[in-house]
Amino acid sequence: MEGLLDCVLRDVLTRVGGVDRCVSEFIRVTHTLLTERTFLRIMPELLHGGRTPSGVPVRAQLLGSDPISMAENAARLAELGPHGIDLNFGCPAKVVNRHGGGAMLLQYPEELHAIVSAVRRAVPAHVPVSAKMRLGFNDDTRAVECAQALADGGAEELVVHARTKAHAYRPPAYWERVNDIRLGVSIPVVANGEIWSVEDARRCRQASGCEHLMLGRGMVVDPGLALAIRAADAGTRDPRHSEPVVPWDDVLPLMGAFWELVVARLERRQQAGRLKQWLNFMRQRYPQAEAAYTELRVLHDPALVRQWLEAHGALGAQGD
Repeated sequence: MEGLLDCVLRDVLTRVGGVDRCVSEFIRVTHTLLTERTFLRIMPELLHGGRTPSGVPVRAQLLGSDPISMAENAARLAELGPHGIDLNFGCPAKVVNRHGGGAMLLQYPEELHAIVSAVRRAVPAHVPVSAKMRLGFNDDTRAVECAQALADGGAEELVVHARTKAHAYRPPAYWERVNDIRLGVSIPVVANGEIWSVEDARRCRQASGCEHLMLGRGMVVDPGLALAIRAADAGTRDPRHSEPVVPWDDVLPLMGAFWELVVARLERRQQAGRLKQWLNFMRQRYPQAEAAYTELRVLHDPALVRQWLEAHGALGAQGD
């Protein structure tokens, strides 16, 4: 989720709990060997044992179409200590697909196999190699074939976003097709797509047959979603309970922490926009986020944003 689930949001969301592992934003590979500085910029967790500050392991994701370049960059990246290499064959962005990457490759299973095989050979055996795919490009007729190509190439785990590129992010997600893929390969399959609630998680598991789930936009909207799913699994929370497991009063300090990280990492002109971006998602879950977004939408000066956060208890007042 380029431009959204970066290291800042990974840090803040993993503080909440319930997450086993994260995946970085995709690192775009063309025909050059990327520098260590580039890898660290996108995944600074590499400086800290490949984990977020709360200790959650992060797998580095590469996106590209040339097996040699992907293998060379994976080898260099593996030296920096990520908790695995993930390969992106699911991105639906037009600019990515136009340059031969992401979901476009789902039209060519033999190329999927070649890329995964090259990466698997290039990285040490102890470094896991996984892949993420959609059901297909224009349709899902080759979904199982693509999954088998990835598994046969050496992928040890497969995350399946239950839509094609043509579906983009429009509901529904076709979880039952993930089950077809799961039955067609011998490696673990993780279901992804359109999981916004505990009930969605239950229905996804039932339809896909997958025990494990990947949460994307659903957890950006509801930072406590992973915790809520775990609580329902443990029988300590009624899955029909609709209130967020993380109340708004606990979201506010997360927003404050998010703001401090954004200010430390981004240029001044980008700072207010990042906070509004997250609030724009959260207002789907929290009425208070709707009100906050409305008030902050007109603010562009970081000093005024800070004043708002201080006034609403997300930050301690300066000088305290």
